[in-house]
Amino acid sequence: MPVTRTSEAADTLAADTDVLRRQDPELAEILLAEGERQATTLQLGAAENFTSPAVLAALASPLANKYAEGYPGARHHGGCAYADAAERLAADRARQLFGAGHANVQPHSGSSAVLAAYAALLRPGDTVLALGLPYGGHLTHGSPANFSGRWFDFAGYEVDAETGLIDMARVRALARARRPRAIVAGSIAYPRHLDWAAFREIADEVGARLIADAAHPIGLVAGGAAPSPVPYADVVCATTHKVLRGPRGGMILCGAELAERVDRAVFPFTQGGAQMHTIAAKAAAFGEARTPAFAAYAHRVVANARALAARLGEEGLTVVTGGTDTHLLLVDPAPLGVDGREARGRLAAAGLVADCCALPRAGARGLRLGTAALTTQGMGEGEMERVAVLLTDALRATRDAVAARAAVGALAAAFPPYTASRGTMVATRKSPTVCAHR
Repeated sequence: MPVTRTSEAADTLAADTDVLRRQDPELAEILLAEGERQATTLQLGAAENFTSPAVLAALASPLANKYAEGYPGARHHGGCAYADAAERLAADRARQLFGAGHANVQPHSGSSAVLAAYAALLRPGDTVLALGLPYGGHLTHGSPANFSGRWFDFAGYEVDAETGLIDMARVRALARARRPRAIVAGSIAYPRHLDWAAFREIADEVGARLIADAAHPIGLVAGGAAPSPVPYADVVCATTHKVLRGPRGGMILCGAELAERVDRAVFPFTQGGAQMHTIAAKAAAFGEARTPAFAAYAHRVVANARALAARLGEEGLTVVTGGTDTHLLLVDPAPLGVDGREARGRLAAAGLVADCCALPRAGARGLRLGTAALTTQGMGEGEMERVAVLLTDALRATRDAVAARAAVGALAAAFPPYTASRGTMVATRKSPTVCAHR
């Protein structure tokens, strides 16, 4: 059964879009097309998910109108009593959910959270260790195109080219050689659990702060399906979407001793006014994540990822690290004669939405796949086998484009992200001209 998907969400989407169609039909057409895209394709991106009706309602709440620069009890604007209440609720729930001493729920994104963490703990020019970008590091882990690579001296550790795993002995050797001010543990494309305790030990040995970038696993942590970085890291940066199923945004968790430094780094150093409607939606997501239903969901996400990885391996693709512990997996399509970019294009033509990413092999690119959204739609391990076959058929081009798209559409229709007793966003759309996948 789909998890927390109800007719209420689709009815609300339809009603809201009907209002927009009357006032701004051009924009409504775009939103309806996006609704159709989401409902008629399969979202295999590791960062993709579907929010609950409660999260959607909070995002469209009157708090969207409220300017609330500052923190609860110390705002720079009047009329913030309910904004304060919403933010306190979100922060309290985050602390309880993750067992943290302090939570800042104002970051606009995961990158904003990392920026604030660096601002709280580092000075320009400091040396920082992080997973290298070719091995799954994020832009905020030292990309020269990003503030991180321009302001700090990053040294990148690697994954083993054969196993795809992080060798902690090599991380330790690099830390001893470079003596960093901070070590960043985290990745956008690592399918295994990180050894938080080992990173903490290395950080302590060289006198470094440990920053956990848990944007991807934090939802699994909330559901008890992944180990928590909170007991080990000085600061934990995360997103509130992905597996957590909240609104697009970020948060920071830390101990009470760093609370003031972290809060100042968020506001006023790196951000202005908080997005109060998004913070309210974060509170809704944290509340949902405390339930047994969410814990069951998180474990199903992992089971589905493992099932998908196993079947893709049987179909002839190379699964990096031989499998996954999380919601994501890395796949090398080279055995089927295509590289990552070409593979992503073929999948898109079939209605399978996936990400392209670097692989441990020098210069190689593959696919980063995730099961969070499909699991939210109610799919299980049996459907993962069907997805694997659809995916490999698309890569092999064993069906023509129309047949492949129809097969994907049939599976998507059986597990709609939102159902309704009356018209949905997709059903109320009249013109297909904006839809990219038609």
